[in-house]
Amino acid sequence: MAAAAPPLCTWLVAACSHADCGAEEHRAHQHRQTQCLDGGSGAMFGPRRDRRPIGARRRGSARSGVAMAVALQPERVIVEKKRPDVKQRRVVVTGMGVVTPLGHDPDEFYNNLLDGNSGISEIETFDCSMFPTRIAGEIKSFSTEGWVVPKLSKRMDKFMLYLITAGKKALENGGLTEEVRDDLDKTRCGVLIGSAMGGMKVFNDAIEALRVSYRKMNPFCVPFATTNMGSAILAMDLGWMGPNYSISTACATSNFCILNAANHIRRGEADVMLCGGSDAPLIPIGLGGFVACRALSQRNSDPTKASRPWDMGRDGFVMGEGAGVLVLEELEHAKQRGATIYAEFLGGSFTCDAYHMTEPHPEGTGITLCIEKALADSGVTREEINYVNAHATSTQSGDLKEYEAIVRCFGQNPELRVNSTKSMTGHLIGAAGGIEAVASIQAIRTGWVHPNLNLENPEKIVDVGMLVGSKKERCEVKVALSNSFGFGGHNSSILFAPLK
Repeated sequence: MAAAAPPLCTWLVAACSHADCGAEEHRAHQHRQTQCLDGGSGAMFGPRRDRRPIGARRRGSARSGVAMAVALQPERVIVEKKRPDVKQRRVVVTGMGVVTPLGHDPDEFYNNLLDGNSGISEIETFDCSMFPTRIAGEIKSFSTEGWVVPKLSKRMDKFMLYLITAGKKALENGGLTEEVRDDLDKTRCGVLIGSAMGGMKVFNDAIEALRVSYRKMNPFCVPFATTNMGSAILAMDLGWMGPNYSISTACATSNFCILNAANHIRRGEADVMLCGGSDAPLIPIGLGGFVACRALSQRNSDPTKASRPWDMGRDGFVMGEGAGVLVLEELEHAKQRGATIYAEFLGGSFTCDAYHMTEPHPEGTGITLCIEKALADSGVTREEINYVNAHATSTQSGDLKEYEAIVRCFGQNPELRVNSTKSMTGHLIGAAGGIEAVASIQAIRTGWVHPNLNLENPEKIVDVGMLVGSKKERCEVKVALSNSFGFGGHNSSILFAPLK
């Protein structure tokens, strides 16, 4: 048995730990275990000179050693001691990147919000004269120069170009230059940036080509249409080998990605994560699809007045496009490299309405539960929340159900301020939560919260004293809550606070 293959040794040891063996058999198994571990022709780890205990975790090492520890040391308490203490791993925001109708820099973007500037205008990318909606939060000027190589820039869908550009800008904003990144353990750095709609233009072009012949189809049409490929290509570019995937939960996508990315860090699976969302749905099929849903505003004559959350004159949301990406980092890791820390990520939650494809639950139960679970996960009280960046898209039922849930959870707090970024940007679908997370963090940094545009005739049940007015307001944010809800009943709430 001394020369048995290592996997067989492992199996034998594990099996014998549960078998009813006699004394003689037990001594034989102990002898075989020693042979397997201590060297010889069948050694698994080689000589045990100055070696760490089996199952001990090293920074950047794989988890495969844990399974071996279970097999060789069945006492559960020993294994648990090797796991990282989740509660001690705090997550902070050290970088932000945006591509939006109001600018492609976090400060430019937020200053435009504070000034009450609207990014909503007539659509210019394509002829939409035959559509009942002809306005959107469209990005008029965008360049990938210096961020994406020209060869890929010509082939990729815009959602991928927005994603990669915002991701690299977040790295730059966070001081993660190429030189700094070379010193990172890339097995502990990941990318989790999602999209609700994916590569709609690439897929649409493939369908048009197929009408002629499959030979006319772009060979990249499948990979460049899938929602995961943006994160994948960015990770390939950076060489980051940690968690890498995308999540698609409609308009809640970004928050789902941010919370899951933070959990990878909290659980000790990563030290740095790029996370957020990106969408580029402003093409005829995208506009037509939402028109068919009867979800969009038709206030074409006055685009900047079209998105009006909580106002009685609202007639639907306004589509937008872009990307919002955060750099999340484990606190001690950020301190060691001297990073600027913008805010601390406290936690969050997911729930499902399980009610309707597009309408919120009439009682708002899923939203209320989501907020309550986010507070529990973050370890903060209701009284500590004094700023809410609401999902508020400017739809009839959605705005009110969220407002009622906010009042239910925080209505006794006279300091609470609530606003909607979408009143100026429109609804960036899967990217909405990403840019709204940036807005929440910027509120923490600056001490100012942006106005609610177009709140001229508030709904009767709405307490205007809780909502930010038509001008920016001073607010020393204690804890900020950012909500995102999506088609399918997906709810997500995430919380940020100043680092203490």
